[in-house]
Amino acid sequence: MDKQSIKNRFGIIGNSPALNHALNVAIQVAVTDLSVLIVGESGVGKESFSQIIHALSARKHNPFIAVNCGAIPEGTIDSELFGHEKGSFTGAVDSRKGYFETVSGGTIFLDEIGEMPIGTQARLLRVLETGEFIRVGSSKVQKTDVRVIAATNRDLLEFTQSGKFREDLYYRLSTVPIRVPSLRDRKEDIPLLFRKFVVDFAERYKTMPVQLDEEAKSLLINYTWPGNVRELKNIAEQISVLSGQQLVTGAELRKFLPEKSFSRLPVLAANAQHNGEFANEREILYKLFFDMKKDVTELKKMFLEILQNPSLAGHAANYTQESLLNDYNSINGEMHKQVSAPSVHPQLVPASNAQPVLLTHDDEIHHHEEVEESLNIMDKEKELIIKALKKHKGKRKDAASDLGISERTLYRKLKEYDIDE
Repeated sequence: MDKQSIKNRFGIIGNSPALNHALNVAIQVAVTDLSVLIVGESGVGKESFSQIIHALSARKHNPFIAVNCGAIPEGTIDSELFGHEKGSFTGAVDSRKGYFETVSGGTIFLDEIGEMPIGTQARLLRVLETGEFIRVGSSKVQKTDVRVIAATNRDLLEFTQSGKFREDLYYRLSTVPIRVPSLRDRKEDIPLLFRKFVVDFAERYKTMPVQLDEEAKSLLINYTWPGNVRELKNIAEQISVLSGQQLVTGAELRKFLPEKSFSRLPVLAANAQHNGEFANEREILYKLFFDMKKDVTELKKMFLEILQNPSLAGHAANYTQESLLNDYNSINGEMHKQVSAPSVHPQLVPASNAQPVLLTHDDEIHHHEEVEESLNIMDKEKELIIKALKKHKGKRKDAASDLGISERTLYRKLKEYDIDE
């Protein structure tokens, strides 16, 4: 089967080099029995690639099952995957087979693998290495023959460094990694995808397919698409249903595109995904705050040292008391605009001859170092969660997707921060 036939069969639209490369890797690895890790942002179509690999493999006539690790509660995921014995826990009224037992001979697609608990990761590693597993509440070792395809929108390598993901499991899963490009990395495919979606929706709703003028087309191509293909499809459906005209202008299209909030940092987010430094946009925002705070604090300390010991700057530049105080107050003011300025101590008033100042008491400006703007992570996270819920009118699933976390994690955060929906 050639590449175009595979695209047609699985609904993959586009001819960008990054997309074609990912598809070529999937086709090549399908005929083997290796574990595969599919990496990409939410909404890029990672599950379609898992289906391609299964359909082109020798296991194609055997079962295929997709499991969302982030949607299964932590207390029951072991039972779902590996089964349990009767009476092994409260509610276990009968023995039950897990997915690794029922799908033996086929393929299991583990989506959101980064959400899998550490204990379950150890069980999964044993299956990958030996093909053995044990039901919950049993001591009998059982065999299974399952191919595992995993997917994530997180940086698992960073998770291994923070202890959230087993390093040995990461390298065992990523025998062959496939990186599915985001929509903003294949802009040439956006008009093709949009056209396909509006034609499909026109057939469904018995209407004429909408078209875009040049301004609208340019706006569509240059939008950041944080939700990728899934978001584009939703926008196409909204326009097909709600647009009152067949030719959509740029002004009309803007009504359907969500406003960019401060939590959306498209340039930084793109670089972060490329460099593998951050798990999501919220972490980028936090790091930006902390780096700025750190840089300003370092500068403040440097000026404080010069104020206390002018000889440090005497050889490099002819600093005067007035210039040092001005520079220090300027830096301090940027960091503490919300804090009222303390009165200037008589010893810090510039002298008429503008000679370098020598402080005799270390505590003259001590309070300047202690007053810091609050950058509490929990406050920021709570604020982002509330904004996301308001934006999506209380729909947890959509809010969790926008925040880059699982619905289970969002539910836990709502309880933790006592957020009233």
